[in-house]
Amino acid sequence: MLLTSRRCIALLALLALPAIAHESGPLHPDDLWTAWELEPGAVIPIALSALLYARGASAEHGVSRRQQVYFWLGLAVLAIALVSPLHPLGEVLFCAHMSQHEILMLVAAPLLVISRPLAPLLWGLPKQWRRPLGQWSKGRGVQKTWRWLTAPFSAWWIHAVILWGWHAPRLFQATLTSEWVHTAQHLSFFLSALLFWWALFYTRTEMGRGLSVFYVFTTAIHTGILGALLTFSPVLFYPAYARTSPLWGLTPLEDQQLGGLIMWVPAGVVYLVVGLLLLAAWLRESDVVLARRSYAD
Repeated sequence: MLLTSRRCIALLALLALPAIAHESGPLHPDDLWTAWELEPGAVIPIALSALLYARGASAEHGVSRRQQVYFWLGLAVLAIALVSPLHPLGEVLFCAHMSQHEILMLVAAPLLVISRPLAPLLWGLPKQWRRPLGQWSKGRGVQKTWRWLTAPFSAWWIHAVILWGWHAPRLFQATLTSEWVHTAQHLSFFLSALLFWWALFYTRTEMGRGLSVFYVFTTAIHTGILGALLTFSPVLFYPAYARTSPLWGLTPLEDQQLGGLIMWVPAGVVYLVVGLLLLAAWLRESDVVLARRSYAD
């Protein structure tokens, strides 16, 4: 598996090597495939995560082959979202920006969550760092904060507030003029999505697992409402794209409508499928609990 991990790291490195910053000014279609970006704020955390995971992920540390596959897929998708031409394309097309966000939140985040990466990442640290960090993570305050953040209701409203807040026109347009604001947007989307999926997949109580189904479907509803607003509104919410979307054969309103549809339909399908899977798992578990109680009686 170490060989596979090294190959995955090499693949991530190859994704970054062709990174050529496009010339100043709006990205044009002819420049798309040379517009890979080598942003240290994206490449360094991805490469560091890959290195630590490759060092710490093994069967003797309780990491299955399936978990390792999920992790490397999730990390590769994350690299594609942040390093590939999709990133600069999002600066000139709203629909591309929306696609990037959905990939971060609905593909990369859940893949990484189901891989359960925390333990192997900790094992990948140098030994002199591992023990103090492990002891710190077991502290009462840290554990209490973690339980609160990963409670399904907390994770649900944090994710919802961040999602709606960043789509306010003033904030969203600020991401197109400030790299710091853009980074903050991506980081908050990704981290809130990690919390959301972690809370849903690993909730600790039977009631919490039932509520997880409710939170998935309500997330599908409120994100669908936002997508529908973007799709059907005759008003252009993000005028910053007005001068760039025509370069790609779209009117600014068509670009906005396409972005709204991406949030509404494909994202809604993902939430629906996950919700049905969680519902089926909850019903199976409820049947097992009822069977045990009947047997005990």
